[in-house]
Amino acid sequence: MSTAPHPSIRRSTAAEASHSGIWVGIFAITMSFVAFTSALFVREGSSGDWQHLTLPAIIYGNTLALVASSVSLEMSRRAIFVGREFRSGAERAGAGWLVLTLALGFVFVAGQIVAWNQLAGEGLYLATNPNSSFFYVLTAVHAIHVLGGLLAMMWLVRLRLGHLTTMRRRTFESTAIYWHFMGVLWIYLLIVLRTKL
Repeated sequence: MSTAPHPSIRRSTAAEASHSGIWVGIFAITMSFVAFTSALFVREGSSGDWQHLTLPAIIYGNTLALVASSVSLEMSRRAIFVGREFRSGAERAGAGWLVLTLALGFVFVAGQIVAWNQLAGEGLYLATNPNSSFFYVLTAVHAIHVLGGLLAMMWLVRLRLGHLTTMRRRTFESTAIYWHFMGVLWIYLLIVLRTKL
């Protein structure tokens, strides 16, 4: 007699593991940014060569794009799910909101590239001074993590949210948690950048 678990049990276990994995990832990302922030505070306080820079104005537009993307992702979730159950026939509306989220995420990354180019146009590069170094490192590492979230969302769009299963619901929820975390992390970084750089 076979003792292999039923396929639905295996899928449920995999879904739970991916959900737990996202929290482990968020913890690791949080700790890395705490380390960056601590290094920034120490470096600023230990030298006389710290020169405050003016943040490119596009940074604030980028912030609006990222916040709007969190809102559209939440609209997608609400279109697809009623509580923890799938809403019948809602795949198209949910996918539309998801594509909007994806587009806004790319607007954010493109805006970050514009901000880096603007600073470079002012002669501020990665190695120009300590605070420009922190600006580039903090914003680039965040942008890389945002790109990871965009890849996850592209995979969700590719699924077209059809034939929704528990595994896909958990994948959607994990992606949403990660994406909202990226928004909160960016707001934290914006506060640090405005007050310290």
